[in-house]
Amino acid sequence: MNRLAGVTSPYLLQHADNPVDWWPWTPDAFEEARRRDVPVLLSVGYSACHWCHVMAHESFEDELTAAYMNEHFVNVKVDREERPDIDAVYMEAVQAATGHGGWPMTVFLTPEGEPFYFGTYFPPEPRHGMPSFMQVLEGVRAAWVGRREEVADVAQKIVRDLAGRQLDYGKAGAPGPEELAQALLGLTREYDAPRGGFGGAPKFPPSMVLEFLLRHHARTGSEGALQMAADTCEAMARGGIYDQLGGGFARYSVDREWVVPHFEKMLYDNALLCRVYAHLWRATARDGADDGIDDGIRELARRVALDTADFMVRELRTAQGGFASALDADSEDPVSGEHVEGAYYAWTPAQLREVLGEEDGELAAAYFGVTEEGTFEHGMSVLQLPEDGLAAGPAGGTEADAERMAGIRRRLLAARDLRPAPGRDDKIVAAWNGLAIAALAECGAYFDRPDLVERATEAADLLVRVHFDVAAGKARLARTSKDGQVGPNAGVLEDYGDVAEGFLALASVTGEGVWLEFAGFLLDLVLDRFTAEDGSLYDTAHDAEKLIRRPQDPTDTAAPSGWTAAAGALLSYAAHTGSQAHRTAAERALGVVHALGPRVPRFIGHGLSVAEALLDGPREVAVVGPAQDPAFEALHRTALLGTAPGAVVAAGLPQAADGSGGEFPLLAERTLVHDRPTAYVCRHFVCARPTTDPVELAEQLGTVHP
Repeated sequence: MNRLAGVTSPYLLQHADNPVDWWPWTPDAFEEARRRDVPVLLSVGYSACHWCHVMAHESFEDELTAAYMNEHFVNVKVDREERPDIDAVYMEAVQAATGHGGWPMTVFLTPEGEPFYFGTYFPPEPRHGMPSFMQVLEGVRAAWVGRREEVADVAQKIVRDLAGRQLDYGKAGAPGPEELAQALLGLTREYDAPRGGFGGAPKFPPSMVLEFLLRHHARTGSEGALQMAADTCEAMARGGIYDQLGGGFARYSVDREWVVPHFEKMLYDNALLCRVYAHLWRATARDGADDGIDDGIRELARRVALDTADFMVRELRTAQGGFASALDADSEDPVSGEHVEGAYYAWTPAQLREVLGEEDGELAAAYFGVTEEGTFEHGMSVLQLPEDGLAAGPAGGTEADAERMAGIRRRLLAARDLRPAPGRDDKIVAAWNGLAIAALAECGAYFDRPDLVERATEAADLLVRVHFDVAAGKARLARTSKDGQVGPNAGVLEDYGDVAEGFLALASVTGEGVWLEFAGFLLDLVLDRFTAEDGSLYDTAHDAEKLIRRPQDPTDTAAPSGWTAAAGALLSYAAHTGSQAHRTAAERALGVVHALGPRVPRFIGHGLSVAEALLDGPREVAVVGPAQDPAFEALHRTALLGTAPGAVVAAGLPQAADGSGGEFPLLAERTLVHDRPTAYVCRHFVCARPTTDPVELAEQLGTVHP
């Protein structure tokens, strides 16, 4: 019997009609394996995973394969986005045993959950040196029946090896300027100067590394750091990895030139990149600034940040006010009727002419790099911007040319909307919504888009209403929800860190201190339930379900690790409140950056960004005055546009010395100067002169007043 029909995960529901007798991850599944004396076949994937869909179609929908699986295994399906702890533990085993990993992940376990055979995608017949999935099933079955003692020895050795990997980076101490300079040098060595980004194909958007480069430039004035960030952002925005019609970024590029993406669109990528482009604009916000960055890049950064924000609101926002996890890579090809990757996004010259007419069709083909040969598959091309003039239109174009190109974009987008759309994974992941809240709140503030701040606030409201559980003795944050119903799985460390980060950004933008309070609630739970005695952090709480190993991964890969996300939020909260406990916890957590930053900077980007904030202070900015006063609004906006790494901003009416009458400790005892709205900037226990002048405030924050 397939037991997936009643679950909330869209990914698991995609498998509810398989002939495989799938179980969700439950103790009952492992008890069933003990009763039958068979191994557990664990299959881990996610809704937007292209090869997960391929293996499902080839093997899990095949009656003969399913019958063999049902007879000889207990089959367990896991959505890695709902249970990142399970995914992390077994992916670590897969990578240790095979040297690589990915999804779908296929692991065979003893009834005690101990892994003994691993893989990812297996084809239905032998291919490219890979065994067929049926060969794997038969081989594992034979080993289980005929060599049980050997299987047990392998499984126990793997568990022992994993148990010996506990990290103690809390003892290393926070990184200093030397470690961050070494990290920058390491990134420079790996930088792909002709194409932007780092390393070779496949090439992933290095969002957290770009944020580090912007912060390092702000702290040190390094022109090289800013140039790497700006050039990479421009290259990605020109490439096919960026949706030239609807905004938003795909997961990665299969080539070094950013031309052909893997087409799935993830919320976390777009939230992080939206914020990076907004911060690039902020770092270069004044035309004619002597920073070596072309004015066109500033306008590009603004446009991409806003278009990406609008993409998230338009295509990922749910009826409940949160943001869905992803859009699939695959969709139905309107010609063949088959589900293929990229069908929604790719074009031929003939299709452009059909929508736009001959003249505009030819212009669009030249402008977007659509050729008869195609840049993708079957003569199709992914839209790019290979020519100059990204922000304004064709190279050397007039305002009329820009308007013409905007009209072409609108017509193509309207035509694309008529194509069968990629599927959407509607579950709300707390961590990724936290990232989106921060990005939308800041974009709304920077670009005078109060609607984006409203969307951020609505998502934050959803997390509080649905994901928070404040029951006595069991306070927690839930990992997911769907259709307004909370999921069964407890949040992991990244949920607490990223949601706290989102709430802190929202507090700074809105001046509503309740979001600071909610962030403090979450971070107190981090200190109480996720922190080891030496200051290192675990991905799961002390009272979480016990797996073969308690997951603990500090590296920043597709999104900030729970470890570094928590470190950043702890540091910001300490700056807001003066809490030494939270600052000490942040400093101890940053020991991992001291250890990894100089060696593998590409994989600790968020940690490096937090370390930049620590070295700079971070600066504490208090803006006092009545909210509707234009002078107050000017100071508040200037504070938000400051580039000092990790600066925190509190804005509102003056508060009493004991903090009564308000929610921001930074506003206590801050008075108006000459009855005018006033800003205070402090760091390292030293405060600058109170100012009523936005230009002076900008100088105190190390930025150029826009």
